[in-house]
Amino acid sequence: MDAFSDLIRGVRAHGSLFGTTTVSPPWSLHFADGAPLTLVTALTGSGWVVPAGLPPERLRAGDTMIVRGPGTFAFVDEVGTSAEPVECGVDCATPEQGGARHRLGWSDPAGDAGATTLITGAYPARGEISRRLLDALPVLLRVDAGGTADPVLEQLAAEVAVDAPGQQVVLDRLLDWMLVCTLRSWFDRPGGEPPAWWAAQHDPVVGAALRLLHEEPAAPWTVGALASRTGVSRSTMAKRFAELVGEPPLTYLTRWRMTLAADLLVDREAATVAEVARTVGYADPFGFSSAFKRVRGINPSEFRQAAAR
Repeated sequence: MDAFSDLIRGVRAHGSLFGTTTVSPPWSLHFADGAPLTLVTALTGSGWVVPAGLPPERLRAGDTMIVRGPGTFAFVDEVGTSAEPVECGVDCATPEQGGARHRLGWSDPAGDAGATTLITGAYPARGEISRRLLDALPVLLRVDAGGTADPVLEQLAAEVAVDAPGQQVVLDRLLDWMLVCTLRSWFDRPGGEPPAWWAAQHDPVVGAALRLLHEEPAAPWTVGALASRTGVSRSTMAKRFAELVGEPPLTYLTRWRMTLAADLLVDREAATVAEVARTVGYADPFGFSSAFKRVRGINPSEFRQAAAR
């Protein structure tokens, strides 16, 4: 388990909104639900993505954009279009209605050679684990056509063109794949400034240490133990980790444990604070509570009560 896999596991297309539509100019689709992440890609044609409060971005065939909520955005044929906006939120497409087969409120003129075909997937993002990924992303990011996501886009295009059993499950998994490919390409783009944890994963020593911390967060880690498992000296581990990640190994581990604990406190309502503490590597619930308050600014019981409200 690497850091990216751990962070993205709470951002899944299961239960997501999915839509595909073919529109002819003029058009104006307003995505009003403010989903945590919305992926937008054009199979054919082009248009403009207009996020609230940001300049418009051109979307051409094969390009992919990801819009981070809670702000809304529009997809229009031209900036300043005369088209009346069509609201596309929770009523546009839901898994219960068959996903791509039911596109409520969307224009769908068949056989128009000059039309634009748009695919959108809105991802729910649950809990504090997902928040760490969202915090690393801008409101709008784009990846141009010609990258590793192109084969996935071809599969999406083929799947939405048929009506077959299990279609929603296939679309969910393809959307997950599309999101991972798009984020990988964006983080690794030339001249980019990826988050420290992403860049550090490429280092043979620190990357290995991060994988260990994410695979076994409850283990009794010390800097010496990490150094031994990765084949370097303790001083090398401490220095290299701090330089690449921006904080010492055990500080990173504590923050990650508290992120895991925050989600456990909400997801497992029947679990006691002591049980959550043991799950993330603390034998002493008082020590866990102290660490949680130091990192999160609130004790575990107060955090759970606030989340319930």
